[in-house]
Amino acid sequence: MATARSASESLTSKLPPQNLDAERGVLGSVLVMNEVIDEIADIIRPSYFYSDAHQKMFAAIWRLHESGVRGIDAVTLSEELKRQQELTDVGGIPYLAEVLESVPHAAHAKYYAQIVRDKWIQRSLTYACNEILTECYEGNNETQDVLATAEQRIFKILEQQESTEKIALNDILFDTLDRIKERLEMEGTISGLGSGFSDLDRQLNGFQRSELVILAARPSMGKTALICNIAESIAADGGASVLLFSLEQSKLELAERLLCIRARVNGHNLRAGDLTDSDRDQLMQASSELSEMSIYIDDQPGRTMAQMGAIARRLKRRDRLDLIIIDYLQLIEPEDKNAPREQQIALISRRLKFLSKELDIPVIALAQLNRGVELREDKRPRLADLRESGSIEQDADVVMFLHRADAYNPEDRPGEADLIVAKNRSGPTGLVTLAWLKESMRFGDLSRVDEPDGGYFADDSRGF
Repeated sequence: MATARSASESLTSKLPPQNLDAERGVLGSVLVMNEVIDEIADIIRPSYFYSDAHQKMFAAIWRLHESGVRGIDAVTLSEELKRQQELTDVGGIPYLAEVLESVPHAAHAKYYAQIVRDKWIQRSLTYACNEILTECYEGNNETQDVLATAEQRIFKILEQQESTEKIALNDILFDTLDRIKERLEMEGTISGLGSGFSDLDRQLNGFQRSELVILAARPSMGKTALICNIAESIAADGGASVLLFSLEQSKLELAERLLCIRARVNGHNLRAGDLTDSDRDQLMQASSELSEMSIYIDDQPGRTMAQMGAIARRLKRRDRLDLIIIDYLQLIEPEDKNAPREQQIALISRRLKFLSKELDIPVIALAQLNRGVELREDKRPRLADLRESGSIEQDADVVMFLHRADAYNPEDRPGEADLIVAKNRSGPTGLVTLAWLKESMRFGDLSRVDEPDGGYFADDSRGF
């Protein structure tokens, strides 16, 4: 322990990574040739400079550039710094002259900027590592929290350092045509992950990469059973890898549901221990088949987005990951517990969308509907029924509602469930009717219910 501590103290006693000559090179290049600021604008920011004086100088140059000043030189820069009462802080006119004289060639500005950015990345890593070391030595946090925080810090650095260079439409079109060609070669099959329900797959063309899908319903409608059906189907038929975060039910409960779905045995009889020999054989067969599938279940309550993101990234790096399912959105622990609830949900839904884009896979998040549904004569959900609906509706690519009329009236269409596609950013909305087999907690296909134009989904008064 002493050796580790002394090594750490030796490292932290050194100057952080920096290159002041490159920083002066960037500043001097811009002052000599203003045009280069557009070449380096997507590479560095004022905070990337190690010297506080250089940070203030680059920030002042950027303000002048943004305000439309075209003759940025030592004179205009000194006036801007004087206006901000920062000229003395940066070393005055003499240091501006020194910066100008230190530029070997303004054409090398982009190279200097890349050096400055690389040194900033290295500094950020050292700062992050020092903070992680401090947390480890203090030992005040759980190990999993320290790991999640460490990974979050590293990935934040990776995200910030990525260049945002413009990409020509010509390059984008090549990728677009390749994707269209792949679809044409699929001969009518869906382009995304199949849900296991043919009518739904025709509606959505499967679950698409980088899309956030919201599946919402009132309690006891069967949304957890539905996503278990989807997870089992995707893992079985397509051989895909599915990660399921269960923030409410335990992994044993979910495994039991998956067994019932796969074996098609009565869930009530299973819980009561009242199984026939045939049921037992089917359960053993289902267990053997499920064990071969790539389904991962995390049932730790109070997961934050940072923790779930870290788990998903590790799984994708280690093996593969094709789909994330979260049950359910409102149970995700907010990063800022003091923020208003609407702001917490807005940040969570935005992070879910970012996660789907970052990993390039679909993310399905379950959500609860508010009690307004219960107070209406027509119990079918609407977009306005989503709790904190504004942010969720905005960030989602697809919003689906699960509704069973027999939950309110046992005589009303028993054994049927409506899956209402209320929002579909890349396609039509519509209504898919499924069979609901309550005993085995299975949903199945029924014929598609086609509604005429101007029907349910065109009625603005219903929230669509």
